[in-house]
Amino acid sequence: MKAIVGGNLIDGTGASPVADMTVLVDGERISAVGPRAAITVPPEAEVFDASGMTVLPGMIDCHDHLSEMHYDILTRWRLAMPNSLQHLRTAKILEDTLAGGFTCVRDGWGLDAGFKMAVEEGLYPGPRLVLTISFMSGTGGHADRVSPSGHQNPFNNDPRLPDGVVDGPDAVRAKVRELWRAGADVIKFATTGGGASRPGHGPFDPSFGRDEVRALIAEATEKGLSTMCHALAGDGLRYAVEEGAGSIEHGGYLAEQPDLLKMMADKGQFYVPTFAVYEYHAENSPPHMAERARSLKDVHQRSLHMAMEAGVKVAAGTDMGGFVHGKNAREIEVLVDRGMTPLQAITAATGTAAECVGLGDQIGTLEVGKLADVVVVDGDAATDVRVLGDRGRIKLVMKGGDAFVDRLSKG
Repeated sequence: MKAIVGGNLIDGTGASPVADMTVLVDGERISAVGPRAAITVPPEAEVFDASGMTVLPGMIDCHDHLSEMHYDILTRWRLAMPNSLQHLRTAKILEDTLAGGFTCVRDGWGLDAGFKMAVEEGLYPGPRLVLTISFMSGTGGHADRVSPSGHQNPFNNDPRLPDGVVDGPDAVRAKVRELWRAGADVIKFATTGGGASRPGHGPFDPSFGRDEVRALIAEATEKGLSTMCHALAGDGLRYAVEEGAGSIEHGGYLAEQPDLLKMMADKGQFYVPTFAVYEYHAENSPPHMAERARSLKDVHQRSLHMAMEAGVKVAAGTDMGGFVHGKNAREIEVLVDRGMTPLQAITAATGTAAECVGLGDQIGTLEVGKLADVVVVDGDAATDVRVLGDRGRIKLVMKGGDAFVDRLSKG
């Protein structure tokens, strides 16, 4: 038995913080949550004194790339280092992400199923993983990795990471089955270009046609898989929403098609705006990428505001793995900068995020019966979310009742 006592509790449901609370953990699950005066802590319990600190659910990044190191062509083609070094570096990234308070990550492509197996078997520490394995688009689309000269990667022969470039409904269905076989939990696909696409294939340029999107989502649904769609603008964005993608990733120009926002709210589709990656692009990326990021900044913010007004469920995701690892909490900060309250942004990275990745019945909120994924941070996160990204303030990171970071326990 473990007890986290005295903290100011943010439970992840969107409810206001409650002071001086106790969370009891029995094994891997939460057995009691309530005011400290109302809960008896067993004498044999391990006690974590969180007095004056913020207690919240383990945070969730709905869109990261944990195995990506950089976006230059050699690294994207996995030619810049031996596979063994690539995998060992990825393992350290998993560990560091967990240490930062992120107990679950939906990986946007690049991790094979072995990393999830290793974490679940306890071979190496890391967050809970929800995997896409690879990324689907049509030829010339966002998933079609080519050099400036038009050459494709000739070395992608890893059967655990199938190539996601396909054309036509039949080929789309077959690829979904291949990704399912390789261990995908969710199918990621692109219906438009994006900020990081090659010159000439931007946010308004389509990738898949409506018939391909319909076939993809139908096949994923038959296999029990959810879907997430990279879609920014235009017809491609419309196909993704109208055909029922589980989440819309980026969605920078949703404000220009407001009817889609009502549709998303009615269908229960999630919106993962990934502001942090565009913040990075605007300052650090090649000229065509930086210009795209700067061009969509204002409409992206309007899209968020209009989505919230329409009742769309907004979930936090960084998409920063190809550039910066370990700063997953930056998206929470940017969501506040773009107009969310601190509590709304924290909910987007906890309770709503858990629903988005398909684990809402297990994690994301501090409620009896849920898995004990808990973070304690020194500071008032309800008024200043920047404390969540300060590693020195993270005093406890618990995943399934096991304390991975512990600077609090007594006896």
